[in-house]
Amino acid sequence: MSTGKLIIFSAPSGAGKTTLVKHLLQNNPKLAFSISCATRSQRINETDGKDYYFISPDDFKQKIDNQEFVEWEEVYKNHFYGTLKSEIQRIWNQDKHVLFDIDVKGGLNLKKQFGENALAIFVQPPTFEALAQRLTARNTDSNDKLQMRIEKASEELKYAPQFDWILINDDLQKAKSQVIEKVNEFLQEVQ
Repeated sequence: MSTGKLIIFSAPSGAGKTTLVKHLLQNNPKLAFSISCATRSQRINETDGKDYYFISPDDFKQKIDNQEFVEWEEVYKNHFYGTLKSEIQRIWNQDKHVLFDIDVKGGLNLKKQFGENALAIFVQPPTFEALAQRLTARNTDSNDKLQMRIEKASEELKYAPQFDWILINDDLQKAKSQVIEKVNEFLQEVQ
């Protein structure tokens, strides 16, 4: 069995983790994105098998029963997300390291399982107010959904100290260069 390293990005919605993950993927050919399974509806700009593997809640629950996930979470009621063991192996078989854009609990779960082979990064907004403004400015959610995201973000921020590194994203260009430096350093020290 082929093995590699894991780079885990977690953050409250709106902190900028997806932007940083995309930047890393463009700048490091040794990284590959871990595609999670999700039971939520596919959005217009998303592609099945690229952004997520979109499956039904019943299929997801069957995979749980079959112990096919390395981690999974019911993030919102009947909205499951998880990482298949086969997805990590798929990337390692390409002689690459796995890059995750994952919720906070899933990130900590992966770190606990993979220990020194994983770098867990928490992307934090400069302030909670800035985060709420970013989420509102997206204009992608109903008021109820927006409020739910803000409440969840408040809870997720409490987990930051459990991560290997907290990146405060108050200047995107600075954050991009810091993250490349930190990830390259981690990949070099553990080879």
